[in-house]
Amino acid sequence: MKNYLKTLLLYICISYTMVSVSGAVVNIVGGTQTSNSNTLIMFGLCVIASFVLSLNRLFDELSPLLMIILQYVIVIACCGAFLFVLSFIDPISPKGWFEYFRSFTVPYVFIAAIYYYSLYAEAKKQDQMIKEIQEGKE
Repeated sequence: MKNYLKTLLLYICISYTMVSVSGAVVNIVGGTQTSNSNTLIMFGLCVIASFVLSLNRLFDELSPLLMIILQYVIVIACCGAFLFVLSFIDPISPKGWFEYFRSFTVPYVFIAAIYYYSLYAEAKKQDQMIKEIQEGKE
């Protein structure tokens, strides 16, 4: 459990850093600014996405493509619920909902791709180690 929490915290930190830096670059290029509430919302969305991605072991029985789609649907539902609760504090316009989901989906695709690639690389490394052990016994 301790290793799981360390790994989850690492993914949250990495994803939030990537999203924050990307958002800062977009704001500099576009000449816009972001508010503190948007920064906190980005952090909340990164926590939700990282947590759902870390639950990939629950979906091992499914095909990888179905697992990715199902995780995305779960993430979107959780983010929608998170934003719905926040909309009581600061109302979100209909276009704002679209913008939140669009601005979430693009980084999520990149973060998920990096996450699944790291899982693939780890599995490939473990497979290679198993082969080396099996060859050593023969």
